Amino acid sequence: MLKQWPTRVKPVCKSKKQYQKHLEAHIAELSSLQRLLYASNRNALLLIFQGMDAAGKDGAIRHVLSGIDPQGCEVSSFKQPRAGELEHDFLWRTTCRLPGRGRIGIFNRSYYEEVLVLKVHPDLLRNEGLSQKLLNGKKFWRGRYRSIVDLENHLHRNGTRVVKFFLHLSKNEQRKRFLERIDEPEKNWKFSLADIHERKYWQSYMKAYETCLSETTTPEAPWFVVPADDKEDARLIVSQILLDTFHKLKMAYPQTTAKRRRELKLIRDQLV
Repeated sequence: MLKQWPTRVKPVCKSKKQYQKHLEAHIAELSSLQRLLYASNRNALLLIFQGMDAAGKDGAIRHVLSGIDPQGCEVSSFKQPRAGELEHDFLWRTTCRLPGRGRIGIFNRSYYEEVLVLKVHPDLLRNEGLSQKLLNGKKFWRGRYRSIVDLENHLHRNGTRVVKFFLHLSKNEQRKRFLERIDEPEKNWKFSLADIHERKYWQSYMKAYETCLSETTTPEAPWFVVPADDKEDARLIVSQILLDTFHKLKMAYPQTTAKRRRELKLIRDQLV
């Protein structure tokens, strides 16, 4: 049950200054490891961020990955599917944005919306043009969970590491952040009436997340439930998980052959 998982933990750092120091160290190391990922060209990294509105997905991506070379990273945000996307299976539009070897792909929301938003609002399934026979209650959702797990296992076997973050926000903290978006003019653009509408379905979303996380966490593509009421703690937790993931890849820069060393020596001699 998600309610057994805390949305706030004891602060990692004792002060803002200490937090900045830790985060900057993590950012610097992530930058170095991203260059190594690109140079080794053996693996890809897919980061998935899910959470309720105002959980801090944008902020976590912006802060934690601020040192990453934009040429080796791409952020994709998936909102309501467009008409053309609805002509394909539910995984198609995200599959088109998967990262290639040596690159980091970041999904701000993802194919998981198809077993979260649609689980809460099943009437939206009518837009996907599926036959009534396919829309068969529990069997239908089990099929979607299996499709997701099969995809992530396939990606893992082919060198893409999938790391999934659920930013676990409390309903009370969401209310505070919504009020900030209303009261602070520079944050007004972040708020919409749709946010309040979806808040009414909080319990339904929590139930959908509970089922989703239990059905789709695997050793190859685990879910990390990140306490998100404290943004600074959440960012440090996310950055540490990313560092741990990078270190498990055991990457190395390509070795230079004897022939290549001779070529480089000739070029160096000419330059000198």
